[in-house]
Amino acid sequence: MTAASAVRRIVQEVSSTRAFAKVAPYVLPALDRLVHRSTGGRVMLGARMLPSVVLTSTGARSGQPRQTPLACMPAEDGTFVLVGSNFGRPGHPAWTGNLIRNPSARINWKGRDIPVTAALLEGAERARVWDAVVRFWPPYAKYAERVEREIRLFRLTPRN
Repeated sequence: MTAASAVRRIVQEVSSTRAFAKVAPYVLPALDRLVHRSTGGRVMLGARMLPSVVLTSTGARSGQPRQTPLACMPAEDGTFVLVGSNFGRPGHPAWTGNLIRNPSARINWKGRDIPVTAALLEGAERARVWDAVVRFWPPYAKYAERVEREIRLFRLTPRN
């Protein structure tokens, strides 16, 4: 086992704990936003664990732009999958409601702003993508065990 794979394994174990789920939603997004802003979009702390984007969606209630740093699963076809896990906490994260109401959004991926259209995945497609997501980052399975809701998955497709 390489040092990098050992570190990834440890991070996966820590990410699966309830203590992490209590602290992470408050600390990680704030740190990600701070580092992302201060480096001009070149660096995100979360990207050290998983590929990450900063999602700019339109607030479902306010109509105002909302920025949320999120882990993502890039697909070979150029799309991105976002997981509304909320770190295994009850309730869907606000950004998922924003995308349902206003699917036109923007992501910052590796310092580039990309306009995207979000689609909520359902049925067989959701099941297929969920399996891929859990293989990609196993802690998502632990998050799903903690909640009574179905975790929302979105596919973001770049627009020209």
